[in-house]
Parts: sequence; structure tokens; C-alpha cells
Amino acid sequence: MKPLYEITNKILNLIAIISERIGEVNSVHLHKPPTELRKKNRVKTIQSSLGIEGNILTIEQITAIIENKRIVGPKKDIIEVKNAISVYNKIDELKPYSMSSFCKAHAILMDGLIESPGRLRNKSVGIVKGSEIAHIAPQGVMVKPLMNDLFDYLNNDEDLILIKSCVFHYELEFIHPFSDGNGRMGRLWQTLILKNKYPVFEFLPIETLIKERQTEYYNALGISDKKGTSTLFIEFMLEIIKESLEELLKIQNIALTNLDRINMYKSRIKNDFFTRKEYLRNFKEISPSTASRDLKFAVENNIIKKFGDKNTAKYRFV
Repeated sequence: MKPLYEITNKILNLIAIISERIGEVNSVHLHKPPTELRKKNRVKTIQSSLGIEGNILTIEQITAIIENKRIVGPKKDIIEVKNAISVYNKIDELKPYSMSSFCKAHAILMDGLIESPGRLRNKSVGIVKGSEIAHIAPQGVMVKPLMNDLFDYLNNDEDLILIKSCVFHYELEFIHPFSDGNGRMGRLWQTLILKNKYPVFEFLPIETLIKERQTEYYNALGISDKKGTSTLFIEFMLEIIKESLEELLKIQNIALTNLDRINMYKSRIKNDFFTRKEYLRNFKEISPSTASRDLKFAVENNIIKKFGDKNTAKYRFV
């Protein structure tokens, strides 16, 4: 059964703006941001998503863990960060439309933190906020059929990916398929769904904006829960997506290195052959000699292979 939600004027307006922003991102080659920015945004993503769940480690501490340095902090928080680093390092291997890949990601994310990570729960649970029960999740026996329906919607419904990613996020929180880790899985999987169509979402720190508006995030989930429709949550998440793209566009004048350009082009061209002329067409702001230096650098560092010579030369990523 298709999840319940309404396509409002606000949703339509936000989708139009987001589509424009994605076009702007692509036009200034930020669909795969520069290497240093990607690293910083990945750390922000991990820190924010876990921080929403109560993890107290700082950006500096998480950076130290990534660099294999020892830090002092709660054991549970350190395990959470190491697990999150592992799952984000495997993000290209995860399949957004696969239930088994979904469970595999949870197994990595919650390894050493709960019993049977990666397995759907079979017991009833309630979500407590303060002294009140905020949400009673569906009974354990209903979890697998509901998740199958949700993945069926994700795979087969004709709605826009922007909408489906938000609906999936909300429905996952409602179903609460695991005993713990559902919040971080919802945020991770929405990113994965979006990244599959728009590569820029892999490196957008959407979780940072969610953390800054954490009360609104939980309010949107709670109100949608009471109304039995995810409309309000879709509106909230589309606002977050719009803001995150606008934040990225603020740094559009950042200087790209030759390696940044090479990596960006690789994400676009993948395994196809290409010429210097085609490479240059993608980066209209650089000169032909700069394009030649980029390609020479990539050949010398075994990033691409060169076939032929001079004007007939073609290239392909290794």
C-alpha cells in the first residue's frame, strides 16, 4: 500500500527551487565538491547525525579517529563513530533499493552496540521522550511486511526521488524496524537514495542542518505521526535539502585543484573513453593548456590511461 501524503503547493515550490539549485551546483562543478570540503562535510555529517542521538564527541575528536589517533571519550560514543565511519566508507557499495543492503548497513552501524545488529525486530517497542510515550511502533510481526511494502514503494512508485526519499525517511521512523539505530538509519538512507540520482548529496551535511533544527525535526515527525500522513515531514526535509544546497553554493568560487577536476570528471564520465576536447568542454573556465596538464598529471599518477597520441589521443579512467 502506498504511504499517505499530500503534494502541497509548498512541496511543489520547494522541489522547483531544489531542482534549480542542483542545476547551479552542476554548472559550477560542485556535484562532487573539492577533496578537503568533502572530508570536512563527512565529519560534520557523522558528528551531527550521532549528536542527535546523544553522542558527545566533537568534530576534532572524530577527525582524530579518522586519522587513527587515540582519543579519550565514552567507549560507546567512540564505537558509534567508528561504525559510522565504516558505513560511510562503504556508501558506494550500498544499494538504496535493496532491503538486504539496508540491513547490512544497520549491521555495520550498530555493531557492538546492540544484540543482533542488522536484524529486524520481532518485539513491540515504544519511543519515549522525557516521561511520555511519543510513539508506539507497529507490532514486531508487522515489521517485515511493512518494510517490504516500503521498499516496494521506493522501487516502483513514480513519484519524484526528492519526495520518495523524504517519505522513506518518515516511514522508516514510524515503522521503527530495529531495536535501536533507526534515526541514524533514516538519515543515512535518505542520503543514499538521493545520492543515487544526484551525486552531490553524498557530501552535503544535511544532518548538520537537522541537528541545528532538531526540535523542529522531531515536531515534524510527531505531528505527521498524529495526522497519519508524512506531508509536514516532507515539507520540513525539503526545506533542509534546499538550505544545504544553498550553503554549498556559497563556496562556489573556491579554487579547484587538478585532482578535484579529475575526480569530478570521473564521477561524470565513469568508464567511458574521452578526449581532451571533451574534458575541456566540461571545464569551460580553464585553458586548453591547463586541461593538458590535468590529463598529463592523471596519466603520470596512473589515474587514467592514454590511448593514441596528440590530436587522436583518447583517455579512460583506470
